[in-house]
Amino acid sequence: MKRNAIAVWNGSGKEGHGHLTTQSNVLNQTQYSFNSRFAEGIGTNPEELMAAAHAGCFSMKLSFVLGIAGFTPEHIQTACSITLEEGVIKQSHLSLTAKVPGISKEQLDDFAAEAKMNCPVSKVYNMEITLDTTLVE
Repeated sequence: MKRNAIAVWNGSGKEGHGHLTTQSNVLNQTQYSFNSRFAEGIGTNPEELMAAAHAGCFSMKLSFVLGIAGFTPEHIQTACSITLEEGVIKQSHLSLTAKVPGISKEQLDDFAAEAKMNCPVSKVYNMEITLDTTLVE
């Protein structure tokens, strides 16, 4: 399986602008710029897209891990925060809230740790990955 995206950039790094288009067209000439990356400008940025990819991949992997263990999650929500400091992406923090009938907090922590280590996105991120979990009763 291969997936692809196209980035177009016009102009200088600070004054220029660009757009991103994904194979699925979920992003279709979606704007990005210096301001959307380093300030609060309109549009997306690479770190936001990395966070979405990591949260989505981890959540799906956790669902599979839970299923193999005999648990069916009612709800998995993962927030991801990517930290960029001094031009280096240094950390991805996953914050999980899950409702899984019949599971203990300790079991959820173990399964979430497994999903964190083994989701495909985690495997390619060369940075610290942290995780906190909340079990909703």
